[in-house]
Amino acid sequence: MIDIKLLRENPERVREAIDKKKFACDLDTILEFDQLRRDQITEVEQARAQQKSVNQEMACLDKGSEIFKTKIQEMKLLSSRIKTLEKTLNETKEKWTKHILSIPNLPHESVPVGRRESDNQIVRTWGEKTDVSPYTQPHYDIPWFEELIDFPRGVKTTGAGFPFYIGDMARLVRSILQFFLEEACQAGYIEVVPPLFINSNSGTATGQLPDKEGQMYAVVAGESEYLYALPTAEVPITNFFRDEILDPNDLPLRHVAYTPCFRREAGSWGKEVRGLNRLHQFDKVERVQWVHPSTSLDQLERLREGVERLLQRLEIPYRTLLMCSGDIGFPHAKQYDLEVWAGGQKRWLEVSSCSSFTDFQARRANIRFRDSEGKLHFVHTLNGSALAIPRVLAAILENNLEKDGRVRIPEVLQTWYGKAFIGHAVCA
Repeated sequence: MIDIKLLRENPERVREAIDKKKFACDLDTILEFDQLRRDQITEVEQARAQQKSVNQEMACLDKGSEIFKTKIQEMKLLSSRIKTLEKTLNETKEKWTKHILSIPNLPHESVPVGRRESDNQIVRTWGEKTDVSPYTQPHYDIPWFEELIDFPRGVKTTGAGFPFYIGDMARLVRSILQFFLEEACQAGYIEVVPPLFINSNSGTATGQLPDKEGQMYAVVAGESEYLYALPTAEVPITNFFRDEILDPNDLPLRHVAYTPCFRREAGSWGKEVRGLNRLHQFDKVERVQWVHPSTSLDQLERLREGVERLLQRLEIPYRTLLMCSGDIGFPHAKQYDLEVWAGGQKRWLEVSSCSSFTDFQARRANIRFRDSEGKLHFVHTLNGSALAIPRVLAAILENNLEKDGRVRIPEVLQTWYGKAFIGHAVCA
């Protein structure tokens, strides 16, 4: 969540920043609830102080005296009033919290202002579109594609967007994941295996809730209690340090995890969702960092560079976009998207987002560090997909298609995959 002091002192700045992100919040109502909450807190504290004062007076009185009996009645009335005030305060706090959680993170000043995808800035490209195979075609049109990625049986078993990877394709997926994890560990990340379900507190801490309920799969965990299949490993990893105070000497802290991810998001139809372009279950390696606020932007650039190196080693042409204010997510302050060139489809496919959340998630998750003077501060959190498998796999299949119908495996993956090609020859 944002710093409430900023909202109190400069609501117009907050209002303008929210408008740049194409979100809408009733800040006037939030400020009214904030003032009401503060007034009620003062009222409860005053009543408690009065109760304490009467209690101290009673300690000096004869228990059989009329004054003592009068004070007992006064205490009963005070106790009843305090209970009523506390009940009202809790109701106000609940409403205030609901409203304050609806405010998105504010875009960093370095984020370009824009409303459309065309306002995103291309800040880096690597490789050329012409570097891909001259025999390229859409991955879903490769003759043996459906022998190794079975969508119909996935539909039968679960539903659309849940394919089976079979044989060599399953092995290739495992090889890509191994490569991503090993690269992260060599860069100083600690590998973790997180839970695959999260509770509502975890989703709220990272900003998935209450913003993205409609995109998450939920299961009933008890009466009025739900667990959510994780949409990204960012959620459980970030919550690893929830409600903890970190040693500033340990910052930055870096964790990495591979998980399957589950999203209900509905997309467009046709080629936009064909094959591996959009799935409801997909594998992804995620990098998460907790950093000192003074190094936050520098660490974001390092994170982005690390993800770009993965694509370079995979020999996939890509471009890096600095996302405009109207195209970054609810909890994001600054975001880079990395897109690979899929030669067969002749289109760019997003495979990663590298993002800074400043202290937005840390405030919601209560993750802090103590400075040399003993004062507590919120850390900054970062995360980057490194990388999502399906579209990376689509680019590998399309860009490396040989004349005989086989696909050349990037050299960096051959150590784990064990072969130089996948698929079988379909022409002379």
